[in-house]
Amino acid sequence: MQSAAAAAGAAQLPVVILLWWFQRLDTEDYGLMGPTWGLACLTVFAPLYLPFLGLAHACAQTLPALTLARTALRPLPWPEWVRHLLGTALVAVAWAGVAAALWGLPFGTTAGALTALGVLPVLAVHRTRRRPRGTWGIWWRAGAASVALSVLTVLGGLLATATGLIEEYEPPELSADRLAGVWRGADGAELLLRPGGRAELTGIPADEPGSYGEVIVCEGTGTWALGRADDHARRDAVVLRIAAGSGTGSGCGDELTWTISGTDRAPELFAVLGDPDAGDVRILERASS
Repeated sequence: MQSAAAAAGAAQLPVVILLWWFQRLDTEDYGLMGPTWGLACLTVFAPLYLPFLGLAHACAQTLPALTLARTALRPLPWPEWVRHLLGTALVAVAWAGVAAALWGLPFGTTAGALTALGVLPVLAVHRTRRRPRGTWGIWWRAGAASVALSVLTVLGGLLATATGLIEEYEPPELSADRLAGVWRGADGAELLLRPGGRAELTGIPADEPGSYGEVIVCEGTGTWALGRADDHARRDAVVLRIAAGSGTGSGCGDELTWTISGTDRAPELFAVLGDPDAGDVRILERASS
């Protein structure tokens, strides 16, 4: 019974990961290693971690729910598998409460997701009780089912992407006129882009030349233009150069690039400081007029 719960829990996780990946296609990755890299790593190491995650899920949800079905929920005039599903939902609600209290996750969404994750293991447990199989047989069938479901999920996701049901993220296209104005970020950062190409920088972060991950703060006045970070860049950006102020001659004296991001209604400017693949993302948002 424990093997069936663990195997079913592990079998559904690749599908959950794939659904998460397709859902992330319409979100901004700020030029970092996005969900594609994460999916590749998860796929390569899946045989090593999935059995342990399946066992953890069984111990945290499926088996406690079975205990509820056989004790507190036993007086209910329903088949045991129905009581087990109800127990799964109750355990999911309890864990959702813990997640909401500790990490601020939305209670309703978390409870619904955990309940859905508990359905397949419950059905697998009760099917195994009716038709007992050896441990290796259970895991072999779970692996085959997981591969089949994953292939179907990939095909469905590709079809949804091709037909436009799932749209990949596209940054907004902003003209120089729309970029002009005040942009603010964390720690008092403020960037004033004036029509005509003049710029005023207050507390704008930048990379320290010759260092790895060191950040300096740029203040002063200079110029700005709508362009690209370099010849290989595929996205528009605001290119800044300080003419006078603190930091001139250091990293602030070089071109500072803030890439356009966000949405058409809520545009953003961002810069990645430090490691280009896993750096510190700084974001400026347009100040309300």
